[in-house]
Amino acid sequence: MDQAVTAEGIEQAITQFVSGRVKAEVPADEDLFASGLVSSMFAMELVVHLEQAFSVQILGDDLKRDNFRTVQAMTALVARLRGVEQPADA
Repeated sequence: MDQAVTAEGIEQAITQFVSGRVKAEVPADEDLFASGLVSSMFAMELVVHLEQAFSVQILGDDLKRDNFRTVQAMTALVARLRGVEQPADA
């Protein structure tokens, strides 16, 4: 993902990846852990995917579950790590 990255583009890419893996539509604000869509093994896969897809390193405090609970949370994490401006309502 080398072209200009936007928060919207990040969210779309993450939604597409998660929906493809769980074979279901996933709203951006759905709690993936509470819904049972994400296991701890899939959570680790998400970390690796985000690092590779967006050229970021997720380390230390950023590895907490809350950063992976929803597509919105993952979008905010990646946007912050990449220095992407987020919409005012995010």
